[in-house]
Amino acid sequence: MRIPGRATLAGTVRFAARALSTLHTAAAEGSPSLSTAPEGGFRLALGLCLSSIGFGTYQGEASDQVDACYREALALAIRLGCNVLDTAPNYRGQRSEIVLGQVVTDLIAAGQVTREELVIASKGGYIAYRLTRPADPAQYIYDTLVAPGIVDPEDLAGGIHCLAPDFLSYQISSSLRNTGLRTLDIYYLHDPEIQLAFVDRTTFRRRLQLAFARLEEEVAAGRIGCYGVAAWEGLRRPPVSEEYLNLEEMLRLAREVAGPQHHFRAVQFPLNPVMLEAATLRNQPARDGLVPSLAAAREAGLTVIVSAAAMQGQRPARVLNILQQAFPTLESDIQRALQFTRSLPGVTTALVGMTCPDHVRENLALLAWPSAAEKAEWVARALAR
Repeated sequence: MRIPGRATLAGTVRFAARALSTLHTAAAEGSPSLSTAPEGGFRLALGLCLSSIGFGTYQGEASDQVDACYREALALAIRLGCNVLDTAPNYRGQRSEIVLGQVVTDLIAAGQVTREELVIASKGGYIAYRLTRPADPAQYIYDTLVAPGIVDPEDLAGGIHCLAPDFLSYQISSSLRNTGLRTLDIYYLHDPEIQLAFVDRTTFRRRLQLAFARLEEEVAAGRIGCYGVAAWEGLRRPPVSEEYLNLEEMLRLAREVAGPQHHFRAVQFPLNPVMLEAATLRNQPARDGLVPSLAAAREAGLTVIVSAAAMQGQRPARVLNILQQAFPTLESDIQRALQFTRSLPGVTTALVGMTCPDHVRENLALLAWPSAAEKAEWVARALAR
């Protein structure tokens, strides 16, 4: 049986109040009091209250051992105050989605959390194998997607990526089945810039438009709450790059499909002290020229969920020194990197992969700290020199 419901404002505020014991609710009808949301640990976005540290599920091998590590770490993270959970079917052969669903189901059954308290996101675009890579991937794609009529071979980009409407609906169904949910709160087109290595921009825009139209239908059907784009390269590349994505253009396509009440509401891109482009590279058109993707998203009212927030194991000495100067009272390099990323104006949630309980505790300790926008901006300027 699928878990009904989706994240709500009342539910996510209740989760934040329980996690921090500082969020108040209006007395009259138990309605959330928006003015008292703690700016450091939780942020108001998408009409919800999101933890400023989110749980990512990309890392690790597709193995039972890593599944067990994720299961323990994810359950602990939710108990400690993380309510933004991010996954994708191509992460670890769909295992990350399956484990996330198992953990959420178990915690709900135990009465430790409710579905309305969690903001759960997945993605569509990449061809996803199940559990293990097949011996013959081309045959798998034909048998699973082409022969049933889900995908036309012409819609496959490099044999690995597809934005065709029926494929996206197929992937949403798969993600809902894997997670055991009836609704995903956020659904991203996963690295759509992959398409640009195989089709011209006119074809690409048409594919995006058709994809947005189908995702609007999925919102209306109650299978997703809203949608957006999760890009690894496209939003941190200059406009002349083949992989470049234009936020203004994507929002225009969404408006053409669904009018001003469209549900394109979130973007995701890498941002950390060693991957600064989304915060510093002026590549998105704005009223006064070009601005970085982070600023453009903020100006457009989009919710920004940042990936790779903990530097992905990179620790250049110069970067660590600057972070130490900015955040001397924090205990570790990872905490300082996360504090920098989540404190940048415009960032709602910083995602970090966690498979070790000690790392979960270390990272989520930041929820008790206020954000530090001025220090984060100083770090960005210092690193960009």
